[in-house]
Amino acid sequence: MSTNPILQFGTSRFLQAHADLFLSEAMAAGQPAGPVTVIQSSGNATRNARLHALTQGFPVRIQGLENGAPVQRETRVTSITRAYDTATDWPEICAAALHARIILSNTSEAGWTPQPADTLGHFDQSMSYPAKLTHLLWSRFQTTRAPVQLMPTELVPSNGDTLRARTLSLAQNLSPAFQDWLAGQTFANSLVDRIVSEPLDPAGAIAEPYALWAIEDAPGPVPPLPPPPLEILPRPAIEIVADLAPIERRKLHILNLGHTYLVANWLKTDRARPFVRSLMATPEIRADLASLYESEVLPTFAAAGDTSAPAYVTATLDRFANPFLDHRLTDIAQNHATKLGHRIGAFLDWSATLGLAGTQPRLAAALGQNLRSL
Repeated sequence: MSTNPILQFGTSRFLQAHADLFLSEAMAAGQPAGPVTVIQSSGNATRNARLHALTQGFPVRIQGLENGAPVQRETRVTSITRAYDTATDWPEICAAALHARIILSNTSEAGWTPQPADTLGHFDQSMSYPAKLTHLLWSRFQTTRAPVQLMPTELVPSNGDTLRARTLSLAQNLSPAFQDWLAGQTFANSLVDRIVSEPLDPAGAIAEPYALWAIEDAPGPVPPLPPPPLEILPRPAIEIVADLAPIERRKLHILNLGHTYLVANWLKTDRARPFVRSLMATPEIRADLASLYESEVLPTFAAAGDTSAPAYVTATLDRFANPFLDHRLTDIAQNHATKLGHRIGAFLDWSATLGLAGTQPRLAAALGQNLRSL
């Protein structure tokens, strides 16, 4: 049975080119950072080939610009040594969880949506991720009460606090003692940022050089990689920060907002250009996005006192224009209505609280026109 110290829920190409890559590089450098047991929680049998391939090692290609110079390199990721599926391997997963020090997740925001089965007194495959995690921790609690750290990386505001609240609520149905133990575990708020444009078959991914894993400092959190960050990474990819909120706002309301704004216009015009880079190679489209940031986005960040936003806008425009990444607009367009609300609608609401209501006509038009057409 695996005694891997890290248990990872999620097999996405993002995790392959982010956390799994970082951990693999750390292990290769002799640092105590793994290995990883990966868990597929969707129950999708068509992904079984990828699940097996993850344990065999897989390539991650980094392509983009660093300080204006093109970068193309490939690394073989070998941090994953065990792989299970919640639909078929629940007993093995419970056994593996007994040895985990960190439980990492990126199951998509949809995986957090409450399901009818969540209140059952036993594990069920149709449960949401927080409910599955609760039952996994319940199984661990019944055997060992050793502490464990939960590190969600889903794009959910205050993801650690949110996951703690969900699991504590669900634990009420199981045991008061378990709920007390669960309340004492560490749930770390974190944010991840990297554009991972394409999967490789059967496993692996293509990603940009930029990478960030910001973890909010609090009593207890231990990052999955020991400091200092590895020199091989293009920038200090793992940062311990006092407050995640400014970083979350920049990512959501600059990078993610920009993506959704591009898609909103793309959906109502010529869809022949399939990639973000092809839009950014069109001078009038890049100029429109740059102007949008300057006149409708940055004033809100300035009103909030965020002096780092202009530099983040500059980096974002360069990341969007990366000539090596096939970042498909169809991928960004998935769940478009939800993204419009989270990325543009919430930004307009935030702006209104800062006294800037009615000053963002292009964002308001993108939100209204797209919601009416959906």
